Amino acid sequence: MLQVQEIRDHKEAYIKALSKRGIDAKAVFEEVLQADEERRNTQLQLDETLAQSNSFSKEIGKLFQSGETQKANLLKEKTGQLKEASKVLQEQLNTATETLQNLLYTLPNIPHSLVPAGSDENDNEETFREGDIPVLDSEALPHWELAKKYDLIDFELGVKITGAGFPVYKGKGARLQRALISYFLDKNTAAGYTEYQVPHLVNEASGFGTGQLPDKEGQMYHVGIDDLYLIPTAEVPVTNLFRGDLLSHAELPITCTGYTPCFRREAGSYGAHVRGLNRLHQFDKVEIVRIEHPDNSYAALDGMVEHVKGILRDLKLPYRILRLCGGDLGFTSALTYDFEVFSTAQDRWLEISSVSNFETFQANRLKLRFKDKDGKNNLVHTLNGSALALPRVLAGILENYQTPNGIKIPEVLIPYCGFDMIT
Repeated sequence: MLQVQEIRDHKEAYIKALSKRGIDAKAVFEEVLQADEERRNTQLQLDETLAQSNSFSKEIGKLFQSGETQKANLLKEKTGQLKEASKVLQEQLNTATETLQNLLYTLPNIPHSLVPAGSDENDNEETFREGDIPVLDSEALPHWELAKKYDLIDFELGVKITGAGFPVYKGKGARLQRALISYFLDKNTAAGYTEYQVPHLVNEASGFGTGQLPDKEGQMYHVGIDDLYLIPTAEVPVTNLFRGDLLSHAELPITCTGYTPCFRREAGSYGAHVRGLNRLHQFDKVEIVRIEHPDNSYAALDGMVEHVKGILRDLKLPYRILRLCGGDLGFTSALTYDFEVFSTAQDRWLEISSVSNFETFQANRLKLRFKDKDGKNNLVHTLNGSALALPRVLAGILENYQTPNGIKIPEVLIPYCGFDMIT
């Protein structure tokens, strides 16, 4: 969430930056500043009213002690009027505060200067590419056909149990899933990330804290009877571990990793591009999260990008990195790099990771601060990245490693799988 003072101090620069997202923020900013002015004026009136009421209360006691009952009773009457006025002012303050908060919730993060202007994924900038795209046999199959041929994933059985988008992994398919999760976690913890196991449902405060709520697109699964939400990513519970904390500068950075299933409604997703593992309602992902000093967050972002590069090099998958344009940038992000693996059998790129810096946007919602060396409280910067999301990585492995004799297992995964070939 943007800070009102920052909007006031940098209004024109923010309006220009948000235009990269295709947003004209001028009118909303004016509403925000007007709402904040009303909130501040109401707060001032309330403070003055309460101060006067307190002053009269002290005076009343003195008047009664000195026997000036008539004056004391007059002041008691005025105090009663002030208390009624303070109730009205408190209600007005609550309304003004809620109005301001609701306006701020509609505003996305300010794009970093490196974010290119653009309306959709076609305007993203490719910043890096690595790995050779294999030449497959003419009989090569897409991963959903391979999964059926080698009895690795049963999409129809998932439909029977739950519905479309909830696959069942079987035999070596399940073992390969488990191997990927273990490998990703080991890779992350070896890089210094502390592993966490976190809940898969979160409360409303957690959803607001990391910016998934208000859920304008209706993409989160809501358990209405308990008012809980199934997590769309481990970013939500892991980042909320520190909600409301005041850290010391010596505690930074905080680095976390965790595996969770992820649940997304993916409303409106149809067509051939969502076949098989390309888009699911439930999938597994290993996440990395960093809580950083603002001075170090972009160096940390670069480090996260290099870390994900290392994983893909180990897997020997062809991949590219995109810097997202304003129109494709996530609501909470200031700068995002997407990793895509090339699906040889589908002849298309598949997103497998997003690595993002949210700067203070989440921290402001989370009330997550640190005390600097001068004793001043400041908002931290939060970052997160997929390391990695499993479905499309698995799709890339099945398709790119297929041979006429079966599917090879990437060398780095063989110790985790216990086999080197799916036949």
